[in-house]
Amino acid sequence: MIQATPRAVTIGEGLAVLIAHPGPLEDSHTFARGAGGAEANAATVLAQLGVPTAWISRVGDDGFGRYLLRHLSERDVDTSAVAIDPARPTGLYVKERGSGSARQDDLPAGSSRMLYYRTGSAASALSPHDLTVAARLLNDAELVHFTGITPALSPSATACTEALLAQPRGSRLISFDLNFRPALWERRAESAADILARHIRGSDVVFLGADEALEVFGMGEADRLRELFPEPRHLIVKNDKHSVTGYIGDKRLEVPALRLRVTERIGAGDAFAGGYLAALLQGRPHEQLLRFGHLCAAAALTGTGDVAELPPAHTLESQSAVSASDWADLNYSPAQPIPENVGS
Repeated sequence: MIQATPRAVTIGEGLAVLIAHPGPLEDSHTFARGAGGAEANAATVLAQLGVPTAWISRVGDDGFGRYLLRHLSERDVDTSAVAIDPARPTGLYVKERGSGSARQDDLPAGSSRMLYYRTGSAASALSPHDLTVAARLLNDAELVHFTGITPALSPSATACTEALLAQPRGSRLISFDLNFRPALWERRAESAADILARHIRGSDVVFLGADEALEVFGMGEADRLRELFPEPRHLIVKNDKHSVTGYIGDKRLEVPALRLRVTERIGAGDAFAGGYLAALLQGRPHEQLLRFGHLCAAAALTGTGDVAELPPAHTLESQSAVSASDWADLNYSPAQPIPENVGS
């Protein structure tokens, strides 16, 4: 199949996922396999929403790397600029799931814990050279998206994302999701807050989790964050569990979260970003940008695995266009959940 020229490009680490049976990890004799990684997840959402998308990364010359490439390709994501690293492995993480037993090492039923094995991964070797290799994709793209995980992987990966921000961009948009992971910044000499603030100020579209922003910058209120970061034209603050506040220039809009029953929270932020960015590239109005984000996040929250499997396009289209009162009453449900106010 000949893929269309990508309108969107995401840059960052992909991870193989080993999913344990519910219960203490030491009792799981077998593991299901999955795929994850913030930018890879966002790429699959963009592609599902009809936006031709490419993913730039590095994977090991191993079975996990080949699996990730196949996983993305099967979801119509262009992987032609992904480098195969013969010396470094593909990163992975183990998802430990709770069964709710009384055992000391078990987690509550329905909860999960991620154990990452990514030190020295192929993606940690991302550098400005990878931008040169992918120059054609980047030059043709209308939007490039990455998260705070990418510069946190290594000094060379930070150099990669800072080189991206420094490139002439013309009409191309740069999108950045804070996605703060404290463990990845532990051995860095320069403050994570300083590096991440530079990325926010250098981007056109920025997603901030209020809880993450509070941890990094000491504030989580949407209006204060807008005062701190006036540079991005689009600033989206995900207020924990209740709503999302979106700014386009001086215009402020708050859209409440949908009511739903959470299956798993992993990947919801990536899905929100993918939904918002797809709607932005499709020229939708401000409220629908935020609603598409909520709808895609809801698909992740009510599904299993890191990758959101979206409803049909006509369903998203009709739900994004309902009145404010109908939106407030909307229950997002792949089945028949017990409503719960949940943020994305």
